[in-house]
Amino acid sequence: MHFEKCGRVDIAPRPDACDAGAVQPLVSAIILNYRSPRDTARCAKALRAQTIADRIEILAVDNHSDDESAQLIRNLLRGEPSVRVLESPVNGGYGKGNTFAAGYASGEYLLIINPDNELEPSALERMVLRMKADPGIGILAPKLVHEDGTVRDSFRAFPRLLDVVAKRTALRRLLPGRVARYLRADADLSMERDVDWVVGACLLLKRSFYEELGGFDERFFLFFEDMDLCRRCWEAGERVVYFPAAVARDRKKRLSEGGIRRLLLTAVGRAHVASGLKYFWKWRSKPLPRLAGNN
Repeated sequence: MHFEKCGRVDIAPRPDACDAGAVQPLVSAIILNYRSPRDTARCAKALRAQTIADRIEILAVDNHSDDESAQLIRNLLRGEPSVRVLESPVNGGYGKGNTFAAGYASGEYLLIINPDNELEPSALERMVLRMKADPGIGILAPKLVHEDGTVRDSFRAFPRLLDVVAKRTALRRLLPGRVARYLRADADLSMERDVDWVVGACLLLKRSFYEELGGFDERFFLFFEDMDLCRRCWEAGERVVYFPAAVARDRKKRLSEGGIRRLLLTAVGRAHVASGLKYFWKWRSKPLPRLAGNN
């Protein structure tokens, strides 16, 4: 995949680390905004409070919100060092927006983080150290904790189509065991573990590996792109790891909430259905990676 640099950016892209005098940041953090500028600013400020803040570049990219989001982000983050505000020329979805920002990234590691997530101060340093200690980790994800203290079920098994349908419909009552296996309902969320896939709210991976994978599959406008990326990670021989020693605060409301009625009657729901169909068609007849069903 070619990582294009287009659209509007506040300053010129950072030079490559091999350029004379250039200092490569350790982590490039991408915050993809769509009409949530205040959340984006809070997320960026939490990154500026990290114990390794001096080694982070923050790319706050507005995904063509078609409102005043980009300017408001600039105002809210005025004077914050190491923060660049980018503007995507189109809204091509979650994957395309992150790919656009990745074209400006120069860190050794890439952090994909949603605006409604805020990493605790030592979390990113812990994540980097964990990845450095184990080169076999391809994707690392922290524990996501809601404002009320509940822990989000942020990892799951790779599903069959029936699993996804059952979760959203009355079949959930008829197939409780199947749904529970898909959701990993019996998993201890306090324990580090290899997992099939993690939600894309907060992910750390090497930038070179992200580029090797081709980034997110841009055919998924919204939803299933995280599942697909994790599956390609396993196919490439690298592991996906849930790492609860690092914590991110996560807003409880999710775009993917709701039952079958919401899926059919809202634009977000229809995007979810479309991405699901694309995912299952893409991976049709292909065996699951070895971990699936065993973690």
